[in-house]
Amino acid sequence: MDSLTETVATGFIRRFDAFLEQAQTLAATMTDAEFWTRPYPYGNSAGHLLLHVTGNLNYYVGTQIAGTGYVRHRDLEFTDPARRPKADVLRDLTAAVDMVKAAIAAQSAADWSLPYEAKGSDDPDRFSIVLRCTHHFHHHLGQMVYLAKEHAVRRGQ
Repeated sequence: MDSLTETVATGFIRRFDAFLEQAQTLAATMTDAEFWTRPYPYGNSAGHLLLHVTGNLNYYVGTQIAGTGYVRHRDLEFTDPARRPKADVLRDLTAAVDMVKAAIAAQSAADWSLPYEAKGSDDPDRFSIVLRCTHHFHHHLGQMVYLAKEHAVRRGQ
């Protein structure tokens, strides 16, 4: 692996590790009920946000780059009424992040510029979609920060 390819892979992997840790930390501040509660009349619960991030990573990187065969059900990421245990959702997110990190580590210099196509994406190459997935995860972590703060306020903390 050349120096630039290693730098790119290492940078992405560090971000995904940090984002996963932040998601776990934020989720730990919430009860299971709070994890699935929408404290505002708009937006999503933390649980649904993490289902969405997991689906996003599994589809855009897993299916399209790693060849996992994952079939996405995007609407359920926001509406699934199952309210699975928080630990199960975090386990699935961890598995998705591990898969993404393995896919990233497997990319050669030439792989990053390979053409990329997926439903819902206009990204021209693998580098661009991984960058977009990184931003997407970070965006939803920002939403989780506000959810965790609001739940704490409602608990009187």
